[in-house]
Amino acid sequence: MDRIPTVALGERLVGDGQPVYIIAEIGINHNGSLDLAKQLIDASREAGCDAVKFQKRTPELCVPEEQRSKMRQTPWGYITYFEYREKVEFGWDDYEQQGIQWLASCWDEESVKFIEAFDSPAYKIQSAAVTDGPLLQALKDSGRPLVLSTGMSTMEQIQEAVDFLEMDQLVLCHSTSSYPCAPEEINLRMIDTLRDAFRYPVGYSGHEVGLPTTVAAAAMGACYVERHITLDRAMWGSDQAASVEPGGFKRLVHYLRTVETAMGDGQKRVYESELSSMKKLRRFARVSDGMTG
Repeated sequence: MDRIPTVALGERLVGDGQPVYIIAEIGINHNGSLDLAKQLIDASREAGCDAVKFQKRTPELCVPEEQRSKMRQTPWGYITYFEYREKVEFGWDDYEQQGIQWLASCWDEESVKFIEAFDSPAYKIQSAAVTDGPLLQALKDSGRPLVLSTGMSTMEQIQEAVDFLEMDQLVLCHSTSSYPCAPEEINLRMIDTLRDAFRYPVGYSGHEVGLPTTVAAAAMGACYVERHITLDRAMWGSDQAASVEPGGFKRLVHYLRTVETAMGDGQKRVYESELSSMKKLRRFARVSDGMTG
């Protein structure tokens, strides 16, 4: 069977035998506030994450015409959806590195051009873009490694996207696109299914409440783990309830690092720490030593 390739995300390798690549998805949980974004970056760095991720949209291209004039309650008052989308987007001066690697999900081709100026180590392709040929082409043309999320997609759609991208530096990411996601819809065995079907490194992008299932994903071989981070799950915003607060993120990173250490190499051995127990508790060194007649 073909060996699954390793993918370079900046200075880190992602794949089998490598430490889990842990990313804190800031997304739009900053609610358009650069100060909140910096606090989330600081919390992610303090938790020990490898990187943070943002979302970048060009509202004129991403907001459907029929949605633009719809009114909604926001932190800026009762405004149109289009006005809201403009307010949560950061501009050129706002994208500055804060001592941690960062990447972005781009929702349109103009956003790819914008993020290209910052020399990001990779792009995350959100589940909504699995069937978006023009956007996939723009991301492929960047020549950078890609992480393809697979929520709300059939195996046929994933296959078509993988065939279209036709690249070695690709990570697939199992995900279910509901916020928050019910445990019975997480379906962690898809990690094995995707790895076996496509022979790429496979990660997990979780939207559930709590940490255990994300830790289980790493134990099942997810080499890339992503969860949304928030300062407070009660904050305004559609993704906040399915996010992890800073204290929880610190625990999550600790659990993930503990699990990857505990996985070992699968080779049976007798550890030095077992020798004293062996000496005290075993009557015989081998089964045959205890045989009679």
